[in-house]
Amino acid sequence: MSGERRAERPEFRVWAVEGLPEVREGDDLAKLIASAEPDLADGDVVLVTSKVVSKAEGRIMAAADREAAIDAETVRVVARRGTLRIVENRQGLVMAAAGVDASNTPAGTVLLLPEDPDASARAIREGLRAALGVEVGVVVTDTFGRPWRNGLTDVGIGAAGVRVLDDLRGGTDAFGNPLSATVVALADELAAAGDLVKGKAAGRPVAVVRGLPHLVGGQGDAAGARALVRSARDDMFRLGTSEAVREAVAQRRTVRAFTDEPVDAGAVRRAVAAAVTAPAPHHTTPWRFVLLESEESRVRLLDAMKDAWIADLRRDGKSEESIAKRVRRGDVLRDAPYLVVPCLVMEGSHHYGDARRDGAEREMFVVAMGAGVQNFLVALAGERLGSAWVSSTMFCRDVVREVLDLPEGWDPMGAVAVGHPAGEPRARAERDAETFLTVR
Repeated sequence: MSGERRAERPEFRVWAVEGLPEVREGDDLAKLIASAEPDLADGDVVLVTSKVVSKAEGRIMAAADREAAIDAETVRVVARRGTLRIVENRQGLVMAAAGVDASNTPAGTVLLLPEDPDASARAIREGLRAALGVEVGVVVTDTFGRPWRNGLTDVGIGAAGVRVLDDLRGGTDAFGNPLSATVVALADELAAAGDLVKGKAAGRPVAVVRGLPHLVGGQGDAAGARALVRSARDDMFRLGTSEAVREAVAQRRTVRAFTDEPVDAGAVRRAVAAAVTAPAPHHTTPWRFVLLESEESRVRLLDAMKDAWIADLRRDGKSEESIAKRVRRGDVLRDAPYLVVPCLVMEGSHHYGDARRDGAEREMFVVAMGAGVQNFLVALAGERLGSAWVSSTMFCRDVVREVLDLPEGWDPMGAVAVGHPAGEPRARAERDAETFLTVR
């Protein structure tokens, strides 16, 4: 190039290590790798398939116990479809069958993931340092499927001496735009590169990456691959569809204390959209939801209801002390930053001219109303909003209709207080479903 030195361009090499024997329990992986690849150099990254780590560590068991092994390795079921289970395992990884694998192992056995993949990576790194005097990074890899994408890829499940994440937040791109969400999974990218040369069935469980010494050692390597696991707080996709529904139902609580944080009106509308999918008789839509988004509307309604309630209690002969105590129970509505009044409408109902059948007709609509409110409460829980369904509007429907200027045919079916819970809800006592069942 006319004597000019060509500008150095970034590049790296990756190759599979040849000549490794079949790994057995008790083998020293570092010595096996050092013997097969004695020319390792400082700054190399050694990628080791988790299966050979598991074999060396004796993480093998009879295949007849595969389902029991999956159960033992599972912390939480994320999703289930037929016999396939996506679970969170004891290493914190979300994957199929907890990583229990029947491939690349003798017939009649299965492999479990290493007990502590980061510790395994540290042991291999220290062993290579002792055997060859080199400072390398080590990544223990495993094969993962991914949400929204077909196909499998290798990712890092254990690491030592290598940066697993590259946090670019706070920097700028080539055009000067600020980077606010870019964190690169370096260990996963290295693992995937190694898998291209190792292959899934070629008997080459170790690969080496050379040319990226800036990823080895230094700051950011101490946390190991555990740093790649997303925390529950930041995980928007912790559950499969059916599991998410069950979790939302289980997490719904009656909340009686709220913070001052405003309620997202869009979240309430999404919950209403879920509510109106409830079943109803005769293809009707018997639900109406009145949203009290202004403080003025809430205070005006609650003051009118309070006056009507006190008048009823006095007619019942209750003492002023008893009245004051009962009225305080309604404070949950007054303290909530958002109120919703579900109303039942009987449009589309049948009239038989028979008290028994007409009564049953209304009961069907009331049941549909309850189903709609339950949908609403569960959907609010899914939006991380607390709620309390209070029946008080049912006892002064005329007052509610007048204050809110509602049609005569709208029957208020309680009021729902909505807001952000002021604290964690108390644990619900366990209920055994069998005690509620009768089988014929």
